[in-house]
Amino acid sequence: MSDPSWTQVVKTVEPEQPELKRALGPGLLLLFIVGDILGTGVYALTGQVAAEVGGAAWLPFLLAFGVATVTAFSYLELVTKYPQAAGAALYTHKAFGIHFFTFLVCFVVMTSGITSASTASRAFAVNLTVGFGIPDDNLTTLLIALAFIVLIMLVNLRGVSESVWLNVVLTLVELSGLLLVIFIGLWAITGGNADWSQVVAFETPEDKSVLLAVSTATSLAFFAMVGFEDSVNMAEETKNPSRIFPKMMLSGLGIAAVIYVLVSITVVALVPIGELAGSETPLVTAVEAAAPGFPINDLLPFISMFAVANTALINMMMASRLLYGMSRQNVLPPFLSKVAVKRRTPWAAILFTTALAVGLIIYVSIDPKGSIVALLGGTTSLLLLAVFAVVNIAVLVLRRQPVDHKHFRTPRVLPIIGAITCLYLVFPWTSGRPGGQYGIALVLLAIGVLLWVVERLYVLARRRRETAGAGRR
Repeated sequence: MSDPSWTQVVKTVEPEQPELKRALGPGLLLLFIVGDILGTGVYALTGQVAAEVGGAAWLPFLLAFGVATVTAFSYLELVTKYPQAAGAALYTHKAFGIHFFTFLVCFVVMTSGITSASTASRAFAVNLTVGFGIPDDNLTTLLIALAFIVLIMLVNLRGVSESVWLNVVLTLVELSGLLLVIFIGLWAITGGNADWSQVVAFETPEDKSVLLAVSTATSLAFFAMVGFEDSVNMAEETKNPSRIFPKMMLSGLGIAAVIYVLVSITVVALVPIGELAGSETPLVTAVEAAAPGFPINDLLPFISMFAVANTALINMMMASRLLYGMSRQNVLPPFLSKVAVKRRTPWAAILFTTALAVGLIIYVSIDPKGSIVALLGGTTSLLLLAVFAVVNIAVLVLRRQPVDHKHFRTPRVLPIIGAITCLYLVFPWTSGRPGGQYGIALVLLAIGVLLWVVERLYVLARRRRETAGAGRR
C-alpha cells in the first residue's frame, strides 16, 4: 500500500533550504542536450552497427532517433507539467506512488549516470596518457581518473553557471571532432573517392534474420542517442522550463541525429564494409582513407578527452540533481537535499555521487579489460530503455492529475508507441542483446533492492527516535 503523502505535487523536506540557481536559458539548455547526446560512443558504434547491417549503418541511427524522439515527447509533457529536479524517478513517484518502485527507478537512472561518468573518467585518463605520451600503467591511469572526477566535483560545487559554461566549451570541441570527420569525408566524396553502392548495401550476419539484425543494430545505435533525458533533471535550474524545454529538446535530438546519419553515410561510403565492421576506430579509418596525410591519430586522443570529459560532467550533474530531487520528495534520506547557501548547488548530493563514482572507478581499474566492463555500456542502455517504457506509461497515468499552469501535451498515441518500442528493444528475443547484459542488470537491481531495505531501516529507526524524543517531552 502506498503512502498518500508520496503523491503530493511538491513536498519539501527542509523548507529553509535555498532554491537551486536558475542559470540555463534556451541556448545553454540546447548545448547541454547536444553535448549530452554526442559522445565518444559514435566513434566506435558505427563499426559495430555496420557489422550487423552492412552499409545501411545510417538506418539504425534513424530508427534509434525515432524511438528517442517519441519518448522525448513524453518527457516534454512531464517536465513542463512538473518542472522539478529528479526526472524519471519523480514522474514514477507521482504516477504510481509506490516507494519501492520509485526507489528502483531512481537507482537505475543514478547508476546509469555514475557508471557513464566513471567509465568516461577512465577513458579521459587513457586518452591523456596516449595524447601526451605518458607511460600507460594501470596505477597512473587510475590516479589521473580519480583526479579528474574530483575536478568535476569541484566544478559542480562551484556553481551551475560554471558547470554549464564548461559544458559549452567541451560540447563545441566535441562537435568539432565529428564535423571534422564529415567535412574531410565530403571533400573526398566530391573528389570521386567514394563508393555510393555501399551506402545501400544491406548485409546481415548469417545467423540472424533481417528484422533481428536491424533490431540489434538499433539497440546499439540507441546508446548513441541516450542523453536527452538527463536535461529534465536540470528543470529547477532552467529559466521558464515549461516554455523553452520542448523546442530545445527536440532541436537537440534533431541536431544529433543529422550529425550521426552524416557520419555513418560518410564512413560507409569511404571504407569497405569488411574493413569497417572489424575496426574499433571506424571514424579514424574513414579519415585515413579520405586524407592519408591527415594526422587524425594524433588529434583523436585530445578530441576524445574533451568528449568524455563532457560526458562525465553532465552525468555527474544529472546524478546529483536526481538525488537532490528525490530527497526533497522523501524517497531518499533528507541530508541529500542540502543546498549551499552562497552557491545554491546541492552539495551533499554532489559529494555522495562523487564518492560512488570514485568507488566505481577503482573497481573498473582492477580489471579494465574484463567482461563486466565491456558490457557496462550496453547494460546502461538496456536499463534506461526499461525506464523510458515506465515514463511513457506514467504520462498516460498522470493525465488524471491536472496542474494549474499550461504545459506541453503529447498526442496520446505517442506514449503508447514509445512504451512498445522501448520494451521491444529491451527483451532478449527481439533486441539481440548478449545475455551478459541481463546478468549485470539483475545484479544491479539486486543491489538496488538491498539499498532500498537499508534506506527503509534507516527511516524506521529515525521515526522511532523521533517518537521516543516526543514521548520524553
